Amino acid sequence: MTEQLVEILGIRHHGPGSARSVAAALDELRPDLVLIEGAPELDALVGLAADPELVPPVAGLVYAVDAPRRALFYPLALFSPEWVALQWAVEHGIEVRFADLPATHLLAEPEDSEDGPARGPHRPDPIGTLAAAAGHDDPERWWEDAIEHRRTSTLERFAVLREAMAELRAEGDHDPENELREAAMRRVIRAAQKSGSERIAFVCGAFHAPAVHPSAWPSATADNKLLAGLPKAKVSSTWAPWTAGRLAVASGYGAGVTSPGWYEHLFVTPEETVVASWLVKVARALRSERLDASPASVVEAVRLADALAAVRGRPSVGIEELQDASRAVLCDGSDLPLQLIDRLLVVGEDLGRVPGSTPMVPLAGDLQRQQKSLRLKPSASQHVIQIDLRKDAQLARSVLLHRLLLLGIEWGQQIDAGRSTGTFKEAWQLEWQPELAVALIEASVHGNTVISAAESRVIERAEAADDLTALAGLIERCLLAELPGGLASVVHTLAERTARQHDAGGLLATIEPLARTCRYGDVRGADTEEVRQVLRTVVVRASLGLGGACSALGDDGAETLRAAIEGAQRGIALLDDPQLKTPWLHALQGIASDANVHGSVSGRVNRILVDGGQLDGDEAARRLSRRLSHGADAPAAAAWLDGFLAGEALLLLHDEMLLTIIDDWVAGISETTFEDLLPLLRRTFARFEPPERRQIGEHLRDRSSATGAPAGSALLDLDQAAEAIAKVASLLGLEATR
Repeated sequence: MTEQLVEILGIRHHGPGSARSVAAALDELRPDLVLIEGAPELDALVGLAADPELVPPVAGLVYAVDAPRRALFYPLALFSPEWVALQWAVEHGIEVRFADLPATHLLAEPEDSEDGPARGPHRPDPIGTLAAAAGHDDPERWWEDAIEHRRTSTLERFAVLREAMAELRAEGDHDPENELREAAMRRVIRAAQKSGSERIAFVCGAFHAPAVHPSAWPSATADNKLLAGLPKAKVSSTWAPWTAGRLAVASGYGAGVTSPGWYEHLFVTPEETVVASWLVKVARALRSERLDASPASVVEAVRLADALAAVRGRPSVGIEELQDASRAVLCDGSDLPLQLIDRLLVVGEDLGRVPGSTPMVPLAGDLQRQQKSLRLKPSASQHVIQIDLRKDAQLARSVLLHRLLLLGIEWGQQIDAGRSTGTFKEAWQLEWQPELAVALIEASVHGNTVISAAESRVIERAEAADDLTALAGLIERCLLAELPGGLASVVHTLAERTARQHDAGGLLATIEPLARTCRYGDVRGADTEEVRQVLRTVVVRASLGLGGACSALGDDGAETLRAAIEGAQRGIALLDDPQLKTPWLHALQGIASDANVHGSVSGRVNRILVDGGQLDGDEAARRLSRRLSHGADAPAAAAWLDGFLAGEALLLLHDEMLLTIIDDWVAGISETTFEDLLPLLRRTFARFEPPERRQIGEHLRDRSSATGAPAGSALLDLDQAAEAIAKVASLLGLEATR
């Protein structure tokens, strides 16, 4: 009988040197079975590895069917040793499997029992320990020099690394989770041996290599006992696109690398052209941003990078030397262009791709079809698109993005569309993140298509909404997402809740979003008549209850109610509807003339009436004068003034009477009272634009001059200034007389 061979290839995840070593080792070993560290549930995805549409970076995604948020990602890049091993096995027609603790156990609900395995223990840093033993204080740099930059590969290197890890593990603490994982790995190897495999190559993290090597195996009984009785969950697996940014350590990925873009370049580029081709890429990136980067400067940067590596005693040029050379030669010593290079090249903006035959939930398939038909290709880099809602194809883009937001899939965020007086323009910032694959799976419980899932989600949220404001916001979002079924359901729910709502503040808060829905519904061709009927009911009920809501208000309550009134006013002003304006204006007029209403609310309501032409200037001046009279409470007067002056300063600039009343009131306040009121007054006038404040000051100065009291005259002391005046006069050759 032929002796069975098990070769353990300990690697660093996402290490280009490790990937090259694995490829060479597999060519030398010619195994009949390749095992790769990873959940066995990933075996179902191996068949797609040969599909040219599977383009890294990608990740094997395993998730709990009943709770998709509990998920595990197994990222693979072009330079990942696991990806290289997988591709080697597929190209050579060799069987390949994954070996690790099954995800069905890892994704099971944690048990309350204290007897269960410990989760999330402290993870050792074996690379850091080895680097320290070698006298290096930078583990990343030591690993690059010792492993990643080495172009030769032998099986002895894996043996030496395994021995080093064995020494480290002998001194470290036991990790219960690692013990479970390694027992599961050994069980897969034993099963492969029993099935007749004679030459087995196992690609796993270097830290696990000593524990899974046959020389260190415990008994099969001990491993089976350790793995017995673990909880289980129903799981499913699929391929998901991954991004270069998510491979980076900065993203929080535990097995990440600092420079995935550089590692890919190091893996795919011939050794003799690594430095020159990298700096050519840097120059192109700089020129794309209209920064100077001549061929001569690239040549000089190559020379400098080589010299730096020699001075520092490195076996070859690394990313630090390339960055330093780029900064000195191509970036004129500035770090700012290096940020661009870091984003585009050192980390990279690659987004993987998965074939259409990949097993996925129906919702993900529907989204993929819509992305293709609307020409909205997912990208790992942020980019902004402008949408013209007057064009059907672009309107469909907006609808899709709004529906995804309702589902919690934040592929796009709506941003300011810039200067535009119309309502037909939208701007969206798009960036695809790998986590959105999980969000899609979670949202699939609501439906198999984007529109059905969004409508179902809206109806669910409407039933759970605890206030009218949330319902009004949902109506507006249904309109934007073109969800007629969801809109009808939310409108019906809002109508029912409105009939039982007695809080005027809650009713006021719903007016503006409902009014926007009615005002801009025609842009999207939506029928908003039913929404308008609800809005009329809300306005009438809010108007009737406004007087009661304004009674006995404290300062905080007044600010809240004032904001609600302002919002309602903005909403009603959008629509030319007498059935809305008539009851609303009647309610405001009653509040404006009531001396018992809190000053902040009363002042704001009076200003609304002035701006709308329902209150003339003379009456406004009389009310202002009465509120600011010496017999009135100063804090209440200041609050009334704050409400009245909110908005633009044009009222003060064009109504001399109002400005005079305010100026006289401020001048007549005692010093102690003025100090108490100063913060509120300062906040009131700080809302005006600087040019407006300057014009108000000029008006006050002119008014002081007209009354014969020049501004600041009381501050002049001619006796004290006499010597200074005489000196200036002598310098000018003038004679100063008193």
